[in-house]
Amino acid sequence: MEPRLQRRYEQLVKQHLANTDEVAAGLRALPTTAGSFAAAQAAWRFYRNPRVSLAQLAEPIRASARQAVATDCEQFALAVHDWSGLSFNHHRSKADRTVLHHPQELGYELQTVLVLSDRTGRPLAPVYQGVRAADGVHSTRSEKLLPRRAHLDEVGLTMQHVEGLGLGKKVVHVIDCEADSVLHLRRWHRKKYAFVVRADQVRRVLFEGRDVRLDEVLAALQDQFHFSREVEFKGRQTKQYVAETVVTLHRYAKLHRVRNGRRVRKYVKGKPLTVRLVVSEVRDEMGQVLARWLLWTNLAEVRAETIALWYYWRWRIESYFKLLKSAGQHVEPWQQETAEAMAKRLLVAAQACVVVWTLARSNEPEAEPARALLVRLSGRLMKRKKPFTEPALLAGLWVLLAMLDALDRYSVAEIKQMAAFILPAPRPCDSS
Repeated sequence: MEPRLQRRYEQLVKQHLANTDEVAAGLRALPTTAGSFAAAQAAWRFYRNPRVSLAQLAEPIRASARQAVATDCEQFALAVHDWSGLSFNHHRSKADRTVLHHPQELGYELQTVLVLSDRTGRPLAPVYQGVRAADGVHSTRSEKLLPRRAHLDEVGLTMQHVEGLGLGKKVVHVIDCEADSVLHLRRWHRKKYAFVVRADQVRRVLFEGRDVRLDEVLAALQDQFHFSREVEFKGRQTKQYVAETVVTLHRYAKLHRVRNGRRVRKYVKGKPLTVRLVVSEVRDEMGQVLARWLLWTNLAEVRAETIALWYYWRWRIESYFKLLKSAGQHVEPWQQETAEAMAKRLLVAAQACVVVWTLARSNEPEAEPARALLVRLSGRLMKRKKPFTEPALLAGLWVLLAMLDALDRYSVAEIKQMAAFILPAPRPCDSS
């Protein structure tokens, strides 16, 4: 990217280092900017510039991911795959919107692969992004517009892309139950992709030589659960219990497709696939099961307790979507008029998130006081035993940028003098 565009990119990232709200979700003009209109015009030109590609905007994020994986991961890099609908129902200027969950809901669909640390579960960087629109998928893995594919077909290509990024550690793909497809599990295993996928309990498997339903396997494991660790679940402290066994996925795979508006089911033969079944239960202090996850994995060298913990960390990608949509960036009121421009701005916002995450997980001596400073500048009140949150760091960063600009323009004495004029000391009421 040419130097002028590089400088503009850096400025746009700084403009996203701030919390916005739903009624003011546009760019925040930096204090050094001549005016808000100038900032909006500059951003508009940047996102429309054909010399700025999604692959270019993704490269700084990938570089951050490689560095973070080297320092924050023990043996594996956890790649969490998920989708989130971005609703733009009332944005008629966006002519390339697509149908989301029902015909009355229009917008774009965001596919993300977020890399987590296998040591702490902290988010490191979103190494892949695809925005599905009416005309196709605007993706960081290609300079060209990609065709729209079924989710799991897209996941296979995304896995291949992530494996080729050179992250430096073995990648483990963590996916929710939408990926419980025998056809795709066999395909991914054949390509030697390591996976942890949540299973749908309505499935038949070979277990101890018998063709049984998964709920029968679960019943046979009830006496084998053992305590793993304490975890937080919906704001309360709970306990995680784990059991495991080996099963074989031996039946025909079912391939579902939509042809000419009709759903078509095709049965596909395949070699039986033997996998580990790890069952994780979250229980309260009375032993009641609050959540249960049945997990397929083809990793033989990782303990079941670790597999269960990795899937427990999958919710971090939901927190990332929340940071984009409602707890920081407020994507859905953005006014960009094409999916391509939206995809570019999403990558700029993602880089701002990477800056915050880097500070959040840093163990450098300066990191703790820096985080405390940003929380103080943000004005946020933290929960007990929770020293900071990512949205609070974002809010504090914006105040810090404003402070640095003020110190460049004025002396400390001048600032105090103006503060005394703006904020005069209150006088006590006259008791008479």
